[in-house]
Amino acid sequence: MQAKATTACLECHEARIILQQRLSKAAWTKEVDKMTKWGALVDPADRDALIDYLSANFNPDKPLYNPQYTSAKNGSGKRQ
Repeated sequence: MQAKATTACLECHEARIILQQRLSKAAWTKEVDKMTKWGALVDPADRDALIDYLSANFNPDKPLYNPQYTSAKNGSGKRQ
């Protein structure tokens, strides 16, 4: 299901948008349904499994997403 989530979600979003989410199953259901209405490519046969995958891996009980930054800076002085 991870590959299908990648295909459906990363078409429009960066991975970190998904990684930082901590939603309940009910909230993921609303998000998946909303995104599908907005054009996300989710096969109706995969809908429930996708919601189960997202709610199992990105729920309120999981630790917060902690992005790893490098100490290297780009030309603007911002971290990459």
